[in-house]
Amino acid sequence: MPDETLPCACAAGDDRHAVAVDPEIKATVLTRLRRIEGQVRGLQKMVEEERYCTDIITQVTSVQEALRGVSRSLLRNHLKHCASAAIRADDPAAAEAVYDELADLLFRGAR
Repeated sequence: MPDETLPCACAAGDDRHAVAVDPEIKATVLTRLRRIEGQVRGLQKMVEEERYCTDIITQVTSVQEALRGVSRSLLRNHLKHCASAAIRADDPAAAEAVYDELADLLFRGAR
């Protein structure tokens, strides 16, 4: 489904921004992403150096888990601010859009 069919409660037209981002969550997520970026660079080096396959796979798994942690933090922020605001608003269509958005997000993550 295109993004336009599942508008985020935070979205305002084509300029999609969060209603609120907890500064602590933002700082933590950025720190985690920088660390993940370093891990990915390390993976590239391991492949270039033809390191043992299972060692590389172990590191790939570590990066995937780190990204899942980032997703959890962002999802929590989204639920706490964006989704809550839409659900509390006096607009049933906005609430329905958020329900659809969250269901789609959860099913995509379950694949």
